[in-house]
Amino acid sequence: MTAPAAAATARPRGSSLGAQLALLVSVVAAVVVIVTAIVAYPLVSAAAQTTARTQLASQADLLAELVGRQDDGTMMGSMMAGRRLRQLLSAQGIEAQVVPAGAAPTAPVTDADVAATQSGGTVSDVRATSSGEVFVEGRPTTSGSSVFLVQDAGVASSQSGFPLRRLLVAAVVGLGVALLIAFVAARRLVRPLRRAADAAQRMSAGARDVALPVEGPQEVASVSESLNRLSAALSSSERRQRDFLLSVSHELRTPLTGITGYAEALADGVVAPQDVPATGATVLGEAHRLERLVADLLDLARLDAVDLRLAVSDVDLAALCREAGEVWRARCEKADVRFTLVVPDSLAVRADPLRVRQVVDNLCENALRVTPAGSPVVLAAGRHQDVAVLEVRDGGPGLTDDDVAVAFEPAALYERYRGVRQVGTGVGLALVGRLAARMGGRAFAGTAPEGGARIGVTLPLALPPRAFDVPPPVPAPTLGP
Repeated sequence: MTAPAAAATARPRGSSLGAQLALLVSVVAAVVVIVTAIVAYPLVSAAAQTTARTQLASQADLLAELVGRQDDGTMMGSMMAGRRLRQLLSAQGIEAQVVPAGAAPTAPVTDADVAATQSGGTVSDVRATSSGEVFVEGRPTTSGSSVFLVQDAGVASSQSGFPLRRLLVAAVVGLGVALLIAFVAARRLVRPLRRAADAAQRMSAGARDVALPVEGPQEVASVSESLNRLSAALSSSERRQRDFLLSVSHELRTPLTGITGYAEALADGVVAPQDVPATGATVLGEAHRLERLVADLLDLARLDAVDLRLAVSDVDLAALCREAGEVWRARCEKADVRFTLVVPDSLAVRADPLRVRQVVDNLCENALRVTPAGSPVVLAAGRHQDVAVLEVRDGGPGLTDDDVAVAFEPAALYERYRGVRQVGTGVGLALVGRLAARMGGRAFAGTAPEGGARIGVTLPLALPPRAFDVPPPVPAPTLGP
């Protein structure tokens, strides 16, 4: 295998689309989780502190009420209740201080805090200590004493139901779910693409029975649809190419068989002396036919390349048609076909005169082949808007709409009507279409007023051409019976 072929069949390197998609979604999910955590942590921390301080304030209110009832003796069992509450607070890491009137508090509670509660106020503060921030809640009691609750801010936040640990767990769970979704989505997206790649490789290896299921997202499904259409188009094109080659081979074999037979007869001396000129003329005619076919094939091949040179100049299309008409009139009369020429006095076009004559001859030969005896063939030229129109009309079987759509494709009509009616190799009309395009015009086909086919080309006038539509038929003359 050569290096280019090996490179063409080698699979591309690099990570797969599924892996890249999964990695991309994972990275995006990780970034979202991290950003969310960075943004949410201060909010969660603040909410945790607020909740902790609210709970601590409620506990301070309850303790102040119990201590006040215990001191004034209005409720039996208040002492036990207060003691039990202080035990619960201690288990939560909350330090409770009951400061009688005139007594000194324990840090971080200050004398100012005691004075504030003695005057009937409350204390609710966050303070910095050597061990960190603490929450301080102070309340007065009905007996004149004060109660204070002190709790470490970190411990309070962790007990409030908003720990950072839960944020991390939620982030990890979210990232795991994102990875699972990315894996499933990547497999669903990549599966039809892999099928399409395998189908394209089979097609490049020569398979034409490729049919992909159309599934997946719209863009991916369109790839499968396009490959299915490509497979069908390749099958049709290759079938036409095979039929075209078969038809060309048959057309080449016919004159070669005649030439070979007559040449053998001449070489063996079985041809009478008086018949030698006629035999030579027959051989010459077959050789000319073979030469024309080979020339058309070469021209058709060159038109697809860039090596066909055109000698474009100002040409009198009317004079060229009159000159060609003399030849085709004689050939039509020999076949008992009525030939009519419809041209103006003068019509200047910008084209290659040899190629224009080639177009005329191909169109006339195609029309004469399908036109029965007694029916007309019309060679017409005229002007339509900013283009010149050259067309040949006949009284033959004509063309359907489907025929018109493929009239200028090689071997298309030959394949369709082979064995049904007289057809050529499919080279002539294909050559006409491509010659017209190379000379700045285009070929068209349709139904003729004479009842058969109307096939022709448009050519640029000896002026700058503009856009044009398919021209109407050049007015047909009144034909006799």
